[in-house]
Amino acid sequence: MKKLFFGIFLAAILISCKDNKKEKKFESTSEKISNIIEENAKSLLDDKRFHSVSIAVLKDGIEISKHFGELEIGKGNVPNDSTIYEIASVTKTFLGTIAAKAVLDGKINLNDDVRIYLQQPYPNFEFDGKPVTIKHLLTHTSGFPNFPIKGENKPDFFEGLKEIKIESKIGSEYAYSNTAPELMAYILEKVYETPYEELVSKFILNPNRMNNTKFDLTQDEKLRLVKGYNEENEIMPNFKRNLWGGTIGLHSTTLDLIKYMKLQLDETNLVIKESHKDFFETPYDFSIGYHWNIIKDGQNKIYRHHGGIFGMQNWFMIYPKYDMGISILSNASFDDTGDILEDVAENIANEIKTIKESAK
Repeated sequence: MKKLFFGIFLAAILISCKDNKKEKKFESTSEKISNIIEENAKSLLDDKRFHSVSIAVLKDGIEISKHFGELEIGKGNVPNDSTIYEIASVTKTFLGTIAAKAVLDGKINLNDDVRIYLQQPYPNFEFDGKPVTIKHLLTHTSGFPNFPIKGENKPDFFEGLKEIKIESKIGSEYAYSNTAPELMAYILEKVYETPYEELVSKFILNPNRMNNTKFDLTQDEKLRLVKGYNEENEIMPNFKRNLWGGTIGLHSTTLDLIKYMKLQLDETNLVIKESHKDFFETPYDFSIGYHWNIIKDGQNKIYRHHGGIFGMQNWFMIYPKYDMGISILSNASFDDTGDILEDVAENIANEIKTIKESAK
């Protein structure tokens, strides 16, 4: 009996040691990632044009959100997990996700002539007899202008669409457009018979408990909204949404963006799998699908999008092969802000990949 008791006691000790070893390994990986983030953030803030930076990483289930610098020059007020940022054009990836769902739901077809969803004929939405399709709206190949010709309100937007002149073969050239995603948002609103902002909440925000991600902020939430700076250190105004929000307009926090990373890394989700499809090879170093810029890494793919608005810039990146997501946000906007943040985000990703390799 004593031998039996001793054996059970010894087994319990061994299991406990094994669990502690696992916990230490987990903590060690977390600490390494934190150090990588801190070192890269410090190098970024050495450039005095940047004032604050928030970086979020999801890696193999490890969630890390860290903040540096000051939100207001000279006040030393460091951002935190409750700080709200404008994510600008990263908003387009939410549109792409809902469009993918609409395709799977049979609400739209990628090859549909967009005019079948519109109340006016728009004969200008074609070139050499070829119409603008849903796929063209999603891939910046519609020939639509970057900014809406008229965008003060929704009725004006539709009037502005009549003035569009498509001057080259549709679907053949990549030309970034903020006009096309707004029309896409309207189409989604129409086929689901639900306001677009409610579709974002119903299909993405609510199921993933992204409670701090929204288009419209309360007065209390506006107090947590970041004010950004231009290169002359002038405070810039926050964006005011007049249209649907397919292009821009969402606000979020680092913790909510980690939840969005989890969603986008789950390719067992059929909507996510569809939204990661690749439709058009641009002349640059990426292809594009449902508004994701897709980088090919051998047989693997990286999904990314940049967001830039008056006083803020950010990158959002998904690395399925490494079960990793990265978001980097700053309250600064000048000519090469996006390029600098991109380099820092990529450097963080490459250093984290090394951690995984050394842990094998």
